[in-house]
Amino acid sequence: QVQLEESGGGLVQAGGSLRLSCAASGRGVSPYTMAWFRQAPGMERDFVAAITRSGVTTSYADSVKGRFTISRDNAKNTVYLQMNSLKPEDTAVYYCTVDWRVPPLGRPKVRPDDYDYWGQGTQVTVSS
Repeated sequence: QVQLEESGGGLVQAGGSLRLSCAASGRGVSPYTMAWFRQAPGMERDFVAAITRSGVTTSYADSVKGRFTISRDNAKNTVYLQMNSLKPEDTAVYYCTVDWRVPPLGRPKVRPDDYDYWGQGTQVTVSS
């Protein structure tokens, strides 16, 4: 049974930083893709960032490019999201997700429907 355990959310002032972590368990092989999505109240779940197993291929939403960095530790089956220069519009519940399937052309999937496993979510609140 696949389990995803997120941590690191909290309340921070605009311009501040947070680091999210998500540990995956339940399979012997590290996921091919590890990703973060976020969902604000009344909004759809949106793609934030993703990283493939090698760590070489990453993908970011335009709204977070240059501010957020995704990384992973395959030995720990853990993905991280370093969030800098946070803005009030970054306020949302952040969800971790993983996929063991290799996507077409090796590029990370960016639609929530493409993923089957989700963490419970961690709240990030950025005050102005």
